[in-house]
Amino acid sequence: MFRTRVHSLAISLDGYAAGEHVSLEEPIGKAGALFSRFDGRVIEGIHRADAPITLDRALTSLWGQGIGAEIMGRRKFGPQSGQWPDDGWRGWWGEDPPFHTPVFVMTHHPRPPMDFANGTSFHFVDGTPAEVLALAREAAADGDVRLGGGPSTIRQFLEADLVDFLHLAVVPVVLGAGVSLWEGLGGVEDRFTVESLPSPSGLTHQLWNRVRAT
Repeated sequence: MFRTRVHSLAISLDGYAAGEHVSLEEPIGKAGALFSRFDGRVIEGIHRADAPITLDRALTSLWGQGIGAEIMGRRKFGPQSGQWPDDGWRGWWGEDPPFHTPVFVMTHHPRPPMDFANGTSFHFVDGTPAEVLALAREAAADGDVRLGGGPSTIRQFLEADLVDFLHLAVVPVVLGAGVSLWEGLGGVEDRFTVESLPSPSGLTHQLWNRVRAT
């Protein structure tokens, strides 16, 4: 059964999942406190990291399992806006991005794709959430599609009722400002069953599974 999934989205107690202004110096704006408990090694598989297998690490390791393609917003790919500059930018991750699948970057300024030796390819597309999801689903073959963020992109897919699963990591910080995941989505929880799992680290993991019609 195909699913559109969100994994390991860090979110503050007041609902913000990124800062307002992205720059080279601050890739997620002034929201660095959201990632104080995140160990990026685990996205390559929990067996590869030399650390105890904790609840946080076990849930984060689901990030890449069964994924055939990703969709992300333009600000997750880079800090630029408007027409793409000729600056050689190939994403925040250098020449070894962690995705290993086709990635569809939503932008009003399409450009030729970028291919990497490790199997990652970035495709820059303009379209509605449903249109971009159709492209990603075809590229994913038998895999699921991961919505990689940022929060405004995920919010668009929630508004269009195109999300099947969310794993939110609620961080015990209050940001007071930023990009809200929930703005304009009152009642969205009625479409999901929600499980909450507190972690000794202070994170609260929320697993949202879409209620499907029977």
